[in-house]
Amino acid sequence: MGSERMEMRKRQTSVSQETPSSVQAPPEIGNRGSNACCFCWCCCCSCSCLTVRNQDETTGAVLHELRSDPISNCEESSTPTVEEVKAWGKSFEKLMRAPTGRNVFREFLQSEFSDENILFWLACEDLKQESNDSIIQEKVKRIYEDYVSILSPKEVSLDSRVRELINRNMLEPSQYSFDDAQLQIYTLMYRDSYPRFLNSAFYKDLLESVSQKSAEA
Repeated sequence: MGSERMEMRKRQTSVSQETPSSVQAPPEIGNRGSNACCFCWCCCCSCSCLTVRNQDETTGAVLHELRSDPISNCEESSTPTVEEVKAWGKSFEKLMRAPTGRNVFREFLQSEFSDENILFWLACEDLKQESNDSIIQEKVKRIYEDYVSILSPKEVSLDSRVRELINRNMLEPSQYSFDDAQLQIYTLMYRDSYPRFLNSAFYKDLLESVSQKSAEA
């Protein structure tokens, strides 16, 4: 399992290093002065070949739509419809909006030994909901130790530029300390993991299952 995780990390590192030149983030992302949130999605806690279409245009548009229609915390998964599952095959945004979609995607990431990516994303979302300064500092420290530190077994793949920004932000922790890192990990999942997910048994079996239930109804 260790060798498989190492191989996965190498591939993710390669993808994440390409992110700055291939994906354009919205202008407000990374602007700490405005306290603008790069993500406004919320997911349920852990108790939350088809090709990715039009990759060059997605990040800004997806973030804008999700920012205007946030997902509430602690949603429970429900059985999806055929239409919903098919929509996940066309839109990573819709997959990430749906509680069941996120749970299935997380299962897939676990099978690839890369679920630290969605766990980091969830932790960042949780951080953004906090308003107490002392709790914010505790959560920022925990996220850093769990997902950013090179000593952590759950370290996510971030490039040197983003790591430098995080280190600066650690001097004055806030809800937005990991905005740039969260964007990079979202992009990594979208570009690297999502296409494989669409070809996985997780997605295909779910689509077949809901299609059969729909036909029997």
